[in-house]
Amino acid sequence: MIELYESQRAMRNMRKAAMQRGVVAILDVGSSKIACLVLRFDGSDPSDEGIGSLAGQSGFRVIGAATTRSRGVRFGEIQSMSETERAIRTAVQAAQKMAGIRVDHVIACFSGAEPRSYGLAGNVDVQGVTVDEQDVARVLSACDVPDFGHGREVLHAQPVNFALDHRSGLIDPRGQIGNELSCDMHMLTVDAQAIQNLAHCVKRCDLELAGIASSSYVSGIAALVEDEQELGAACIDMGGGATGVSIFIKKHMIYADSVRMGGDHVTSDISMGLHVPMAVAERIKTFYGGVVATGMDDREVIETGGETGDWEHDRRTATRAELIGIMRPRVEEILEEVRARLDAAGFDHLPSQKIVLTGAASQIPGLDGLATKILGQQVRLGRPLRVHGLPQAATGPGFAAAVGLCLFAAHPQDEWWDFELPVDRYPARSLKRAVQWFRDNW
Repeated sequence: MIELYESQRAMRNMRKAAMQRGVVAILDVGSSKIACLVLRFDGSDPSDEGIGSLAGQSGFRVIGAATTRSRGVRFGEIQSMSETERAIRTAVQAAQKMAGIRVDHVIACFSGAEPRSYGLAGNVDVQGVTVDEQDVARVLSACDVPDFGHGREVLHAQPVNFALDHRSGLIDPRGQIGNELSCDMHMLTVDAQAIQNLAHCVKRCDLELAGIASSSYVSGIAALVEDEQELGAACIDMGGGATGVSIFIKKHMIYADSVRMGGDHVTSDISMGLHVPMAVAERIKTFYGGVVATGMDDREVIETGGETGDWEHDRRTATRAELIGIMRPRVEEILEEVRARLDAAGFDHLPSQKIVLTGAASQIPGLDGLATKILGQQVRLGRPLRVHGLPQAATGPGFAAAVGLCLFAAHPQDEWWDFELPVDRYPARSLKRAVQWFRDNW
C-alpha cells in the first residue's frame, strides 16, 4: 500500500515538473489504435484554475498528434511487449515530428485490467477549529480501505464528497469551521500486472511515465457535458477490444468497470460469417455496417471479394441484411453486458439516468436506437468536448479517451496521494461494502 502511494506521488511530481518545462505527451494505449497527442503548456499553474477537471480549457495547446494501428494489445491489456513498444514508438515519434519538439514524459491511459470500484468512508474530529489541509489528509487516511486482494493496485482514489457536522455535499471543506469532518472516497483498483507491463513498456521506449489513468474515467471527462457530470450520467466508451463503463455524479466518477468486448469482436464475427480476412471485414463494417435492418437492405449487395486475387473466381457478394444479421447479436451482447454493470452499480437510483455512448465503435449506424431499447430512454452519442486546436482527425468519438487524458493532465482532480498523509495513519484494511454506498450518501 505504501509503495503504491509513493509511486503515485512520484508520478504526480514528475507530471508537475514536465508541465513546468512546458511539454508532455498523452498516450492512449488501445486494442485497435495507439494515439499520441503532444501538449504545450503556457506556464500558468493549472491548479489555480478552479477545482477539478472542468474548470474550462486553459493552460495548454495540442501541438502534435498521431495514431498508429495497435499491435500486441488485446482486451485493453498488453499481450506482446515488443510489438506494443514498436507501436508506441511509432506514434510518439510521429507526434513529436509534427510538434517539432522532443518529449520525455508521457501520461498514459488504458482500458481493461479488470477494474473494480469501492466506496469508502471515513470521519475525524476537528474540535471546532478551521479545517485545514492536514485535517483533509487525516480524514482521507481514516477511510477504511477494503482488502482488495493480492496482485491489485489502486489506480484512482478520489474524495467525492465531504461533510462537516451533517452538512453534506461540500466540494472543499478547507477554511470552514466544524466539529466532525467526514469524507466519501471512490477507489478504483486494477490488475497490478497490467500497470506494471504498461510502465515497463513506456520505459523501454525511453520515456518517463508521469501519470496513469483509466480510459473509462478520462472518456467520461471528455464526452459528458457539465450538467451530465453534475446531475448523474454514465459514459459507455466502446473501443476495439474493451468497452469502458463509468458513472459520474457531482462532477466526480463514482463507479467504473469494463466489458471485455468491443468493435474488434464485431469485425471478427463478420470475418467468420462472410469468410473474409479481418482487414476486409473491418472495411465492410465501416462502409456498410449497421444494426437496424430495413426492407431496402435485402436489395443492397456488398462485394466481399476473396483471397486468391483472381477477381472472377473471388467474386462473392452478401446483402446488407445478412451483414446486419451478423453484427446485431454481438452489439446486443455488448450492450446487455453494459446494462448488467450499470444495474450492479445501482445506476437506476441516481436522480438523472443519462447515458452517453462514445469510442470508435459507437459510430455504427443505428446504435443509439438499439442502445435506447436495451439501456434506457436517455441515450445520446458523444464526442470529445472542451479541447480546442485538435486536428480534424482527432475530434471523433474514438478520441474521447485521449482528449479526456489531456484534461486530466491539465486539471487533475484531487487524489488521495495529493495530500501529505500522516505516516502512522496509512489506511487500515478493513472490508467495506463497495459501490452501493452512493445510494445512501447522495
